Amino acid sequence: MINAKILDNAMNILKEFPLCDHCFGRLFARLGKGVNNADRGYSIKLLLTMISHLMLKDDESKDLAIDNLKVLASNGFFKPAQDLLKHIGCDFQSVKECFICKNIFENLDEYVKRILPILNEYDFNTFLIGTKIPADFLEREDIVRSHIGVDVGESLKSELNRLIGKKLQVIIGKKVSFDDPDIVIIVDIENFNISINPKPVFIYGRYKKLVRGIPQTTWFCSNCWGKGCPQCNYTGKRYSTSISELIIGPILNATNGVEGIFHGAGREDVDTLTLGNGRPFIVEIKDPKRRNVDLAYLEKAINDNAKGMIEVKLIRFSNRKEVRKLKTLSAFSRKVYQALIEVDGELDENSLKKLEEYFFNREIRQYTPLRVLHRRANKIRVKKVYSVKTELIDSRRFKATIECQGGLYVKELISGDNNRTIPNFSQILQLKARCVELSIIFVSEEI
Repeated sequence: MINAKILDNAMNILKEFPLCDHCFGRLFARLGKGVNNADRGYSIKLLLTMISHLMLKDDESKDLAIDNLKVLASNGFFKPAQDLLKHIGCDFQSVKECFICKNIFENLDEYVKRILPILNEYDFNTFLIGTKIPADFLEREDIVRSHIGVDVGESLKSELNRLIGKKLQVIIGKKVSFDDPDIVIIVDIENFNISINPKPVFIYGRYKKLVRGIPQTTWFCSNCWGKGCPQCNYTGKRYSTSISELIIGPILNATNGVEGIFHGAGREDVDTLTLGNGRPFIVEIKDPKRRNVDLAYLEKAINDNAKGMIEVKLIRFSNRKEVRKLKTLSAFSRKVYQALIEVDGELDENSLKKLEEYFFNREIRQYTPLRVLHRRANKIRVKKVYSVKTELIDSRRFKATIECQGGLYVKELISGDNNRTIPNFSQILQLKARCVELSIIFVSEEI
């Protein structure tokens, strides 16, 4: 019968390997509910001791019973077996260390004591324990598990994670989260070291860019690539600041994070303004020690620090899923631009009306613009212009409000970029056209 086979296997395993109650019980972890591994291991050893005690009453099995009790007393560290052997006047050899874990379960309270002062540096509501276990521990566990015959066990790593987590949970009153913990506490079992891996903080907002000449992200000096040289006045940067730096700096200070990453819903050219409802963005802060920050306070700090260059609205805390959504939708979501356009020749109202009619729901085929070809792949993009509204200023200048699909290069829509963008304003007007000023006045979050 399978139950007899399991007991025989359990006894045979103890004959080969000294095992503590945790490691012995863990071999049968999936048998029974509501019992921890230490109690399970103790119970199996107790049952084997009781069976051996019963065998003592049979002269034919007495020697085997004593041998089994000696195994339980030595390799099982089992006091009831030790007491029984002493009672019948039999000696046994003492073994001090578990073959698998080297008695690390005796030190769990010490690991918790080391964790507690480190946690004082972090804001968090939920946590998860992870353990770093030496390879030789796992190899020894695999050796023992290969002798059990049936796979009903649990891993050493899993049990350590659970037990340390339970002990810590009682002391700090915080909840364990397996799906999305605020921090992961890594316990290095061999070196007795503790490290904390906080979940990044994500903050969703919108920014308006109110002055021209600021890039969205840091542009490194093309001469030294960030190292610092006379050409960049040893700053390592082509521009003194960027939108991402203006936003990330105060957030890093507030969260005491290590690094900030700026995720924008697309980007505008350095000389382009972003007005209207602003451009959506998400800031990701890595390794934050403080996560329960006041967004209203942060928003004011960013805007005060920006001194009129940008204006930010921080809307809510976010997550990585929303970052992916932001990146995906930015290439397709509707955007509205306002452009000041100059032409080489004479304009009239009829020409502009023709332009408006032609670019109503018009598909555009656009190769990567020549001005960015040095840093982006040369590929064709198929985008949509939904509408164009114009306002004549004089015979050579007009304003255009262009509603289009995200990812369309609007300056090249106007100029044609040596016919790399077809159709284009220059082609339809039959006049060479160029964008003098460009502003974004609306960015949608939907396609």
